[in-house]
Amino acid sequence: MFDNEVMSEPYQAGTAPARGVITRAGAAVLARTTLQAAFQAPLTTQARRNVLYCLISMPLGLATFMIVVVLLPAGLLISGSVLGTVVGLMMLVLNQRLARRFGGWHRRLADRFLNARVMPPTPFRRPAGSVIVRLDARLRDGTGWRATGYLLLKLPVLTLQYFALGFWACGLYDLGFPLWWLLFRNHPAATTLRPLPTATPPPFNSVLHISTWAATLWAALFGVALLLAAPWLTRGAVAVDRWLIRSLLGPGTLAQRVRDLELARSRAVDDSAALLRQVERDLHDGAQVRLAAMAMNLGMAKEKLGHQGVPDDIGRIRELVDAAHLNAKEALVELRELVRGIHPPVLDTGLGEALATLAAGSAIPVTVSAEVTERPSPAIETIAYFCAAELLTNAIKYSQANKIDIAAALADGDRGQTLRLQVSDDGIGGADPEGGSGLAGLRRRVGTVDGDLRVDSPPGGPTEIVVELPMTA
Repeated sequence: MFDNEVMSEPYQAGTAPARGVITRAGAAVLARTTLQAAFQAPLTTQARRNVLYCLISMPLGLATFMIVVVLLPAGLLISGSVLGTVVGLMMLVLNQRLARRFGGWHRRLADRFLNARVMPPTPFRRPAGSVIVRLDARLRDGTGWRATGYLLLKLPVLTLQYFALGFWACGLYDLGFPLWWLLFRNHPAATTLRPLPTATPPPFNSVLHISTWAATLWAALFGVALLLAAPWLTRGAVAVDRWLIRSLLGPGTLAQRVRDLELARSRAVDDSAALLRQVERDLHDGAQVRLAAMAMNLGMAKEKLGHQGVPDDIGRIRELVDAAHLNAKEALVELRELVRGIHPPVLDTGLGEALATLAAGSAIPVTVSAEVTERPSPAIETIAYFCAAELLTNAIKYSQANKIDIAAALADGDRGQTLRLQVSDDGIGGADPEGGSGLAGLRRRVGTVDGDLRVDSPPGGPTEIVVELPMTA
């Protein structure tokens, strides 16, 4: 068992409050940030995209639901009769084909507005054989049945989206209630002065009639409350829809697993080829040049010694031998660095000692905690070490942190025991895997062994990056 607590530099007391202690100023900042986020929620780009998605998804979902709800029961009922079996089966086949097509529409719509990148399912492969064989294959199409299930479950999701859009519409109407009062309450064409009704969203549907100017301000405040709640209701309805799309409109569990393994294998082959090219470049541009210079210097020194062993210029010979000696030492250093980049020797003593060695060379105080009771395979240890080194380098360069924490431990995952590596800092945050910070490369490297990398780094910090790796590659 490895249990190391390493500080590369002593941490100065008083530089930051202890973790878990919320000061009065911190509470005020948190409250102000929460209120600001709440009032900005209706104006965010994602809120507009969610509303547009609901506006397009509702009529599309309702139309596709009606088609499926007609074809599926009718096909089942008619196919149960003696004379209508063929017609009923054809209706079921048509339902399967349309469900696949409609599912593709919904999947692309979610990709366009919700960034729900769901891989398309495996295309239907028509088997060779008789009509009965092809009909049986179509009726056994799991992708089509999952798409049918999504289209049927779309109705309660549409209800949620309808309620969310109702909050937006009623909120906007009530927010402008003082204006409606001025435009319509005292309109010259009006023969009588009638109270104006407010709008309440479904499922409440209760109407309040405003008959005084002061009450219009309360209606406007009610509209503000509706608009503040609308983005969160829309986000919840969209989240349910996104979950259904990922569960039912993507490839099946086995097909997705096979596709993930194929992608991981492709990445592993590409990474190994890139590593071989890098090693070749390092040898060609580094150690090979040093050794060639050493051989030239030794050859020139040999010539200076003369054919009879009598030196012509002892000072020049000494310079050539010194240069050859220097090139030999530099070549050895580069070869050691190259070997360390392939497999660090410090890993021979375990991941805990290797992480402690990384922390000892950091310019920022680093705390290392390693609790690994069972050693993973050498390949997994190597990937974990290089992930920790890259994340530590990124934190030192970009985070402006005062402290970095590295923790390695075993955890229970969906696929058994995993190695969990966590690197966190108290810096400025903003780490983005898509921003070219090296995190995308780490995610690809972790993915080659079916691992996962998660980044939590809001602007302003703190940053927490978790790498989960299987115990064996």
